[in-house]
Amino acid sequence: MTKTYNILFICAGNSARSVLGEALATTLSHGRFIGYSAGTDPEGEVHSEATKMAKEMGYPANLLRSKSWDEFAREGSPHMDFIITLCDEAAGEECPYWPGHPATAHWGIADPAHDNQTPEEAHNAFKKAEMALRNRLELLLDLPDEKLHHLEISDHLENIHKQFA
Repeated sequence: MTKTYNILFICAGNSARSVLGEALATTLSHGRFIGYSAGTDPEGEVHSEATKMAKEMGYPANLLRSKSWDEFAREGSPHMDFIITLCDEAAGEECPYWPGHPATAHWGIADPAHDNQTPEEAHNAFKKAEMALRNRLELLLDLPDEKLHHLEISDHLENIHKQFA
């Protein structure tokens, strides 16, 4: 029986990058990974372009919401196997205690959401962020289960990012 892995993507606002990570991990992995997202200081709503892209991936938009990372440190929350920070701000913050000691890594991805963007600029920025996440996730998904069970998975996660940095 194949294990299903839980992966949490964190950025400051949980409105763009981390939401794309949640949708991509879930849709690309065909059930092998379940993606989640959270923010250190959530915006309170998901960016409309992130919602649009998630729908295009086949991810149910009603599952997307901007939420605090504290939700995933509470008793009864899903146990995370991997936690990936996507912005320098989140990577530098003191994290909550994560039950189960998940493997962690930082995949710095530029924030696609900016004030005063035209719709075309927003779409292009989000597409660039989506491709950066997709490239990294595809390498992670290619790893066999034996590699995902070992402690060196954190090294694999960091090396995946370095290939695109």
